[in-house]
Amino acid sequence: MRIRAVDIETTGLTPPDHTICEVGWADLAEANDHAGDWHIVHTGETFCSPGRPIPPEVSAIHHIVDEDCVGAPPWRQTIEQVCGLSGLFMMDAICAHNARFERQWIGADITGRVEWICSYKCALKLWPEAPSHSNQALRYWLKPEGLNRSIAAVSHRAMPDAYVTAYLLREMLKQASVADLIAWTKEPAILPRFTFGMHIGKKYSDVDTSYLSWLLAKDFDEDVKHTARLELSRRKQSAKGGA
Repeated sequence: MRIRAVDIETTGLTPPDHTICEVGWADLAEANDHAGDWHIVHTGETFCSPGRPIPPEVSAIHHIVDEDCVGAPPWRQTIEQVCGLSGLFMMDAICAHNARFERQWIGADITGRVEWICSYKCALKLWPEAPSHSNQALRYWLKPEGLNRSIAAVSHRAMPDAYVTAYLLREMLKQASVADLIAWTKEPAILPRFTFGMHIGKKYSDVDTSYLSWLLAKDFDEDVKHTARLELSRRKQSAKGGA
């Protein structure tokens, strides 16, 4: 089996106003003669033309500027080569950390039937106790064997981030199957802590029922509402059990 971890750098957060200026990838392959033995076998990166200027406040994050993309192929062409059927014909899945972001630009019209793995959602499932579930925080928390610090050092660049994702994915595959990771990706995430508002940093289990009920009536992210709904259901079942 073979999985391609990908990462993109963009001119902003959402299409169609913003597009891709860099793509990176790292391939994770399972040894033919030893099931469950996964290795990073290939990495790559390329600039692409976003078709619009890169805002300076975005360059301040990934340090890619317009001059880097001069002469590069259009972003759509690049994505089709890296993540499309021509680039994934040997792949069993494609992985990204917080894949929801990448999938705004990399749709099924490009990847076909190749399944996605979101390493962020899977990390929440496998390691809810982690101090943070960002790519780089998990890297330092898990300390994956064999990860080359000089390759991974430049965060917010496409290939180093894809490289780190591949190593996180290898750690996940020690505890779960590819099928498990794909299934978890299709579900809403279960969040361990609040990342916003008056309860930031608290576990959902430590927040009062009235606040969780209030969340459900508001326009919050589906993962926030899913986690609140699960916690309320748990409390309801617990109350029934104690009756």
